[in-house]
Amino acid sequence: MHSQFCSIVPPYLLRRLAQQDAPGYSSAASAARKALGHVESFQSARAQATPALTPGVRPVKPGPANRTIYDAAGGESLPGRQVRGEGGPATGDAAADEAYDALGHTHRLYADAFGRDSVDGSGLRLDATVHFGKLYDNAFWNGSQMVFGDGDGEVFERFTRSVSVIGHELAHGVTQYSAGLAYRNQAGALNESMSDVFGALVEQYVKNQTSAEATWLIGEGLFTPTVQGVALRSMKEPGTAYDDDVLGKDPQPDSMDTYVRTSADNGGVHINSGIPNRAFYLVAEAVGGYAWDTPGRIWYETLTNGSLPPAATFAVFARATARAATDLFGAGSTEHDAVVRAWETVKVKV
Repeated sequence: MHSQFCSIVPPYLLRRLAQQDAPGYSSAASAARKALGHVESFQSARAQATPALTPGVRPVKPGPANRTIYDAAGGESLPGRQVRGEGGPATGDAAADEAYDALGHTHRLYADAFGRDSVDGSGLRLDATVHFGKLYDNAFWNGSQMVFGDGDGEVFERFTRSVSVIGHELAHGVTQYSAGLAYRNQAGALNESMSDVFGALVEQYVKNQTSAEATWLIGEGLFTPTVQGVALRSMKEPGTAYDDDVLGKDPQPDSMDTYVRTSADNGGVHINSGIPNRAFYLVAEAVGGYAWDTPGRIWYETLTNGSLPPAATFAVFARATARAATDLFGAGSTEHDAVVRAWETVKVKV
């Protein structure tokens, strides 16, 4: 299986911050340059599709979570020193304990809502390293574990603060072990969107929020109070998560009318993910209730049933979700119609 490196902060945002020379942002600019270099060094590997499970292979019955938290202590050697194992007491270190708790929340969502046993469907242990690097402005999944930086303190707080970030990154592992979507162009944007979807669902699940009660924000709480913004992305209203003098304006489109054609960021995987993100939100809004019950089941079935090619486009994915809705809820059902209408609203033909 190819190495995977999927990070939460988009390269375009890091690039903007890295060029910042305003007073009070020297640490943030330096931290962004370091994080950007790290991301770009993995770009070619990230573009490759990963071999998926054989279509039709179903996960085993979920077992208990098996979590281990490590501390890199400002270094970059993984995994670092173990500070907490499964069932162990809280450490008193906020980052370590936040990571431990969120890994558990994510494992529980997949087990309870989808009958999946961890990230790979077969009880994969959940490892995470905190305090990675010096003022490191990112969190990432490296193909086998989670890694969290502490942020620069000027723009970004520690990356364990957001449950949706942890759920997002672990979902890259689920995609890696199921559909194996390539990390480029529309397939890459779908890869990112799947992580936003399940990151949002983890947060909603632990808070017991209905679709109407949820914020649909990804990375809420990551920005310091100096930033004019609420999160990295909004699934409900792509393009509105931040509008800041330093970071610029959230560039995500909310439909194919404003699809961004670019060679940067592996063909805009973090930008154009706003389109399928909004489609998911619209389905959740239309059917109401808990989002993991209906749209979550449809999206999960689409991701794991072996129907998606590694280079799936938005249109291919949209048709697959419509088929999954039919399989789960019946042709002409309210759920199926909500899926079709959502994709039509974002201008993706089903």
